[in-house]
Amino acid sequence: VYQGNGMRKSDYRRFNIDGIEPGDDYAAIRQAVSRRYEKVASGEAVAPSLVVIDGGKGQLGCALAALEELGLAHLPLLGIAKGEARKPGLEVLIFADGREPVQLPPEHPALHLLQEIRDEAHRFAITGHRAQRSKTRRTSRLEEIAGIGPKRRKALIAHFGGLQGIANAGVDQLTAVPGISRDLAETIYTALH
Repeated sequence: VYQGNGMRKSDYRRFNIDGIEPGDDYAAIRQAVSRRYEKVASGEAVAPSLVVIDGGKGQLGCALAALEELGLAHLPLLGIAKGEARKPGLEVLIFADGREPVQLPPEHPALHLLQEIRDEAHRFAITGHRAQRSKTRRTSRLEEIAGIGPKRRKALIAHFGGLQGIANAGVDQLTAVPGISRDLAETIYTALH
């Protein structure tokens, strides 16, 4: 979100896109736009002066469809498509209202502002993706199993050498670990299979 003289980080939002085929950029944009603007549609949030989409006609069309479903097709919508060779300064501005696309000169202040907004959106998204991947790496599947706290998790890993060893173990082998009852061993076995 950009307002006045700068970014409004307090208004930034990050969405976990779910229920779509991985890599489906169009469906992801449609879902993100729907979720972002549903509060605007219900009157709980203020409508923006301009919605900027990073992408070309396809992405812009998906964003417009999402806004139309929410009754917000009147919002000004602009797409920023990569230009030739995806080189900065050659971006093409695409309008949802059907006007001809525009390519501003590389030194144009409006293009610089749009690039700054787009680059900040990329930075924010990439930071979120990295944090999510890092969290996934730090999280063990054992943490999701009821009854397995840090001590039991540590004992299981020490006994079997890691998650793969635990997953390969049978119920009887799991009960050999101190603090693991037969019921808990069955729960662990079921959760990992």
